[in-house]
Amino acid sequence: MNKHDYALSRRGFCLCCLGGATFAASGGWLTPAEVFAAAKSVVIQFREAAAAADIKTTTLRGGISALSGSGGNIGVLIGDDGKLLVDAGLTASRPRIEKALADLGQQPIKHLINSHWHFDHTDGNEWLNSEGAMIMAHPNSLKHLAVATRVEDWNFDFPPSPKGALPTMVMKSEEETLKQNGQTITLKYYGPAHTDSDISVFFQEANVVQMGDTFWNGVYPFIDYSTGGSIDGQIQAAEANVKMVDDQTIVIPGHGEIAGKKDLIAWRDMLVGVRENVAKLKKDGRSAEDTVAAKPTAEWDPVFGNWAISPALFTRLVYEGV
Repeated sequence: MNKHDYALSRRGFCLCCLGGATFAASGGWLTPAEVFAAAKSVVIQFREAAAAADIKTTTLRGGISALSGSGGNIGVLIGDDGKLLVDAGLTASRPRIEKALADLGQQPIKHLINSHWHFDHTDGNEWLNSEGAMIMAHPNSLKHLAVATRVEDWNFDFPPSPKGALPTMVMKSEEETLKQNGQTITLKYYGPAHTDSDISVFFQEANVVQMGDTFWNGVYPFIDYSTGGSIDGQIQAAEANVKMVDDQTIVIPGHGEIAGKKDLIAWRDMLVGVRENVAKLKKDGRSAEDTVAAKPTAEWDPVFGNWAISPALFTRLVYEGV
């Protein structure tokens, strides 16, 4: 079983059928929204996967662990101040997340930080809040969670979140610092990137950083144009991430395996290279269909092209934004 097979099975990310849906029965290429419409809703698929997936715990350092298997990766800091989580996973995983958290220690859940507003990182907000977690996020996460929000390229309308799922505190500036469990925790807003609500969470003493969906390790990303994301924003965030770390930094990605600086560089270089290739084809007058057919991602497909966001779909998403 290779790395990508592991990510699909162990983590419950069973969206690979989307890649096969990129070619319509008529022989025409689908738009990103049509890809998701052609398969079962990506939202439903993630939730069904989370209901069956195991939760894997990876111990890092400084009292920090990472849980994978429920939507996006979840960071956990434990200590005398209680448990602090970064991202909430999917509610369908609650029993297995509760067990994983209990196995880490009996400290109560006190704090939750949302890296951005997307459901696979915030679906568990309500139950974690009911357990005592104060929820902190960027104001744009609160904005999107509090109202009906459509993600066009997922072909999905999210209803307003219940009150208990909403962030109870929002960042007042683009960079804020917290002190918990012996860690100085720096929250930093990227500006529009994957969405318009993305923040990094850096545990300074441990030299561990969680980057949400500004970094997908070893897989092509989804870009949410409906709520402020863009390929250029993703690249700017990728540049910021490379500058943020040193060779000893442990990186928790939004999706994929625990990583380091070399993985961030490979990710940044892929984004830049694909954008350049797609932009040139579009500037030359190529249609989206012709651009996909030209395979502008081919150089990176062996590493990044083996997950839910297929090379064809990622090309479509980049074409949308150049």
